[in-house]
Amino acid sequence: MGTATTPGQRPAQLPARLSRLQKVATLVPLAVLSTAASIAVAGAGSAGNAAADGTLPDGSTVPAQAIEAPASVSTRAQLAPGVTGDPDDALSSAAVNGIPSAALIAYQRAETVINAADTSCHLPWQLVAAIGRVESDHGRINGSLLDDSGVATPAIYGLPLDGSNGTSVVADTDDGLLDGDTAFDRAVGPMQFIPSTWSVVGVDADGDSQRDPQDVDDAALATAVYLCSGDDDLATDAGRRSSVYRYNHSQEYVDLVLAFYAAYVSGVYTEVPNDAGGWQPPVGGPGSGGGGGGGGANPTKGPRPSGGPSSGPTSGPTDGPTGAGPTGAPDPTEDPTQLPTQETTSALPTILPTVLPTILPTDLPTTLLTPILSLADAVVQCTLQGLVDNPLNNNDAFDRCVDNLTS
Repeated sequence: MGTATTPGQRPAQLPARLSRLQKVATLVPLAVLSTAASIAVAGAGSAGNAAADGTLPDGSTVPAQAIEAPASVSTRAQLAPGVTGDPDDALSSAAVNGIPSAALIAYQRAETVINAADTSCHLPWQLVAAIGRVESDHGRINGSLLDDSGVATPAIYGLPLDGSNGTSVVADTDDGLLDGDTAFDRAVGPMQFIPSTWSVVGVDADGDSQRDPQDVDDAALATAVYLCSGDDDLATDAGRRSSVYRYNHSQEYVDLVLAFYAAYVSGVYTEVPNDAGGWQPPVGGPGSGGGGGGGGANPTKGPRPSGGPSSGPTSGPTDGPTGAGPTGAPDPTEDPTQLPTQETTSALPTILPTVLPTILPTDLPTTLLTPILSLADAVVQCTLQGLVDNPLNNNDAFDRCVDNLTS
């Protein structure tokens, strides 16, 4: 069975895929891996369904038969560790959340490489990106970030697949080599591969002589290898649904991935620096990935943090935002020393036209004209109504008319 590694320890170079499968075969019942997957790996050196010479960067080929064993598994509590809460909220934040530059390059490289090796697959990079989003928020789950080489730091580990916290039961298949757990498997890396499935599709995408599931370059191309295994045409909706369902046997998971895929295809994404944290799901709940770093050193990518996967993240979200509010907002703790000055209006004209229209309705209520008539205008108006100012006749009606229009 080989020598067990301590938690977090990684070899400087992973063995070739065929020898890894032989090792896995001694650790896990045949039921864990599908017959199709086993045949695909056994024929890793053959042409498979690849075009031209059909080789991937490390000399392996795309499996000719569809891999049926899942790459990741959902828990009863959540579909994927990278999306918690309301999926609609995560979808609405797709543009502002952003894709780290290292991940975006890895996704687009995976499309180029896999479609050159398998011209019938027609894999769009946005589908790989959608899986990376729901699995780990593009390598940023639980405080991890992708370094400039694309390696998740600290390394990303899922919860032990021991049946607790709503997980499936998957006994250890890699002797702790990838996940530091010799009792049960854990999903590993930005694409959250189960170790047994990684042994089938793991590939060295960037020529550093390692097949590292924590490296988004390797993980993204491994996802492409998985999706393009078999004869699904990923240019079609049916082909995408079939391949994503094999990746995680949940129809709800498929719907969520394809929703992100549609958003990315329509251009709803931005490229952000690798050190820019994205939308962080709540940590510590069922199904969330465990924190922790991988041990050992990577001669090509630089040193890794020491320590193995922990049972959960080491820190939670802060109580609230630390930044200041909008600069234009008032500070409620400060009393204004001076109320805003109110602009005064200019005085109304004191001189009104001395000539009013000669025709006015005689039954118009006089109170409507009161605010605008001066004494002279009131006299004119009352005269037009047929009232005569004759002091000798003591014309009370004329006087009352003038009073009503000027008071």
